[in-house]
Amino acid sequence: MRTLVVNPGSSSLKVSLLDDGREVPDDGGPYDAVGVRFVHGGTRTSAVLVTREVLEELAEVSELAPLHNPPALEAARDLTSEHPDTPVVACFDTTFHATIPAAAATYALPREWREAWGLRRYGFHGLSHAYAARTSAEMLRRPVEELRIVTCHLGGGASLCAVRGGRSVDTTMGLTPMEGLVMQTRSGSIDPGLMLHVMRSRGVSAEELERVLEHESGLRGLTGTSGDLREVRAAIEAGSDAAAAGIEVYVHRLVREIGAMAAATGGVDALVFTGGVGEHAPDVRLATVARLDFLGLAIDELLNDEVADDADVSASGAGASTLVVAAREDLEIEREVRAVVSGAGRS
Repeated sequence: MRTLVVNPGSSSLKVSLLDDGREVPDDGGPYDAVGVRFVHGGTRTSAVLVTREVLEELAEVSELAPLHNPPALEAARDLTSEHPDTPVVACFDTTFHATIPAAAATYALPREWREAWGLRRYGFHGLSHAYAARTSAEMLRRPVEELRIVTCHLGGGASLCAVRGGRSVDTTMGLTPMEGLVMQTRSGSIDPGLMLHVMRSRGVSAEELERVLEHESGLRGLTGTSGDLREVRAAIEAGSDAAAAGIEVYVHRLVREIGAMAAATGGVDALVFTGGVGEHAPDVRLATVARLDFLGLAIDELLNDEVADDADVSASGAGASTLVVAAREDLEIEREVRAVVSGAGRS
């Protein structure tokens, strides 16, 4: 089955052609199906065949993922128009987290607000978390249903997921992709009273606050760099105290939230790093795992420095595994497209 996978970002468009799990060159031949990644799927609990009605529903939640959902909508509209006889499937980063229990998904806000306005924690990066959890189980040669896994998707955006029995039971992102960890340019979780303070006392508008929290905070705001980890490292080597302190904040929040996810899973059998930073920053992995020995985690520094693709970097005798999994959201999308096209998917 030839599946075109379309992954629209805020400033880029990634396209790949998969043939039964293998990436192949696009020779201009027909596709059997197309999968489009949407960051926010609202309350949908699985991938769905794109129709006019589905697109209208997804347009309504676009304000919750304003950098990602609009280009995905545009791509889906274009593809259904250009390939009217080819099934186009919308795949969502939120659906893996549909299994989160109410206690983890509910904000402590008035019921009237929550029910009328759909205010709840949705979670994101679900395609990546799902793939990482399943792949880590394969690496450990154990059924995913038997494992307690914390997956760390660390990239420009970053989130953690607590996976127990193969299902998401908690995550660090919430209603929008701004909650949780310190990210490249996003603040992650901050005191809501702080936001009210700067709006009331400093005259900061909602629009300016959104811009700063989304684009000028995180590692960028902490270090005075672009927030790209390579630039942060270079700044540290050049003697920047701000850059060094920024990494400490980043790792502190990461360690703290891994602890929270471990509580949600009831212990950890595997800690999994994925995403651009998760895969390519051995220093971040080492600094993080060094503070998690109380969970039975320990890392082999030599293995950690030599990672290529999927790897087990656990130290000999560690009580839990530390793994690195190459992010393959495209394979997860292909898997979901196959389920929908075969009739196994639900909307």
